[in-house]
Amino acid sequence: MALTQKLILASGSPRRVELLAQAGIEPDRLMPMDLDETPKRAEHPRSLAWRLAEEKARAALAASKGEPGWDGAYIIAADTVVSVGRRILGKPELVSDASSALHLLSGRSHRVYTGICLITPTRAVRQKVVDTKVRFKRLSTRDIESYIASGQWRGKAGGYGIQGIAGSFVVKLIGSYTNVVGLPLQETVNLLSGEGYDIHSRWTEG
Repeated sequence: MALTQKLILASGSPRRVELLAQAGIEPDRLMPMDLDETPKRAEHPRSLAWRLAEEKARAALAASKGEPGWDGAYIIAADTVVSVGRRILGKPELVSDASSALHLLSGRSHRVYTGICLITPTRAVRQKVVDTKVRFKRLSTRDIESYIASGQWRGKAGGYGIQGIAGSFVVKLIGSYTNVVGLPLQETVNLLSGEGYDIHSRWTEG
């Protein structure tokens, strides 16, 4: 059964691909969706993660519609949002933006929300938002400058990636670690298996 099922990941994130591989899942197709991720006025970080995940999944569905062999595929999309209170920290494009984000995160707690959206072969939509609380140590000027020089902030929500050097900044984490990396694995696996995606057979295919 598993061999006949196809999975589209509406992302090009190597981190999400690696996390799925950790659970024994290899997407059959990667479809990164380039959408405007600008928050709406007064939009809550949780709502933003929910909305963008759904928009990415629906965009992938529209892009694959009518293509031979992909009509009955599962489609999974995710979006990760980092916030301090209601202030959303996007993916910094400039060194100055990354520096500002790290100064804001220094010595305080923040939240990481990842929205997951699954579109099933019957085109039912299943969604979930996972919330993790993270506290950073107080960062020195040298911590911030050296981290920025490493380049590991590029393309990361909040200006950091917990799976790299910034993991050493974390004093406390409450919730899912994989959520902070970019895809809450337990919740994603539960969504897929709950909708009939045969995960266990894939564990024995190799």
